[in-house]
Amino acid sequence: MKQTFNEANRDIQIWVGGQLFPRDEAKVSVFDSLVQGGDGCWEGLRLYDGRIFKLEQHLTRLRHSALALAFEDIPGNEQILDAIRQTLEANGMRDGVHVRLTLSRGTKITSGMDPRLNQSGPTLIVVAEHKAPVYDKTGLSLVSSSLRRFPADCLDPKIHHNNLLQSILAKVEANAAGADDALMLDVHGFVAETNATHIFGVSEGRLFTPTTRACPEGVTRATVLEICASEGIDAEVRSVSQAELYRADEVFCTGTMGELAAVAQIDGRPIGTSTPGPLCTRLSALYATRTAGEGTQVVP
Repeated sequence: MKQTFNEANRDIQIWVGGQLFPRDEAKVSVFDSLVQGGDGCWEGLRLYDGRIFKLEQHLTRLRHSALALAFEDIPGNEQILDAIRQTLEANGMRDGVHVRLTLSRGTKITSGMDPRLNQSGPTLIVVAEHKAPVYDKTGLSLVSSSLRRFPADCLDPKIHHNNLLQSILAKVEANAAGADDALMLDVHGFVAETNATHIFGVSEGRLFTPTTRACPEGVTRATVLEICASEGIDAEVRSVSQAELYRADEVFCTGTMGELAAVAQIDGRPIGTSTPGPLCTRLSALYATRTAGEGTQVVP
């Protein structure tokens, strides 16, 4: 599942702080809050045939995160959409594109963590790349991480922030174990998510997924639950243990970058038949139908 460089992205234009720059010239200041302390929030978007799927939900989550971080002068949705549109048009993009949207607290007048040092407003970054869904749909391998997701009384998981060290360190463990990604638990030992995606299990035809007590409120996760409700598929949101995933008939991950991807094994234990199960296959098809017909038109 290791990503590789796509030659089509060599000369892309990137939006940084109000204007477009060639890839090799797109930079932020060493005094930017992202560099100083990972002080920012972000969203991953996907472009389908000129439309961004669930754009409003992503921008709402971005704004909610910025409000929780006490950002000042948060750009409005139209301003952000204009930056996204200019970036896509400059690159001639309209399909098979992943957009990384980042909002930093901005540039500081001097080094330090005090937000009062940020006096020039936030920095908006739009990175649009030619990128297909990154996960192998034939079946991922997961390994449980030794790290725990923060509870809300340590760092509220509803803030979709740029300080991703927990996830990065969990990914280091997964890489060392030869797995695709890491399964992450909360401080009580229940499943939270993976280092990069939400997770679902299927047992006797019933779908279940962990609560968001220790992970972000995922847009793709919410879409899967919406599909289940509209299609009469039994789905439950509750505390989930590792053992329940080990013995599940199916397990799959969800996320904007990878859509829906089946899990073949966890901690060396085969899951079901170690191939995409019938419910994951059905939900993937229903999700594809939605992305093919819904979304906010951003480029002709």
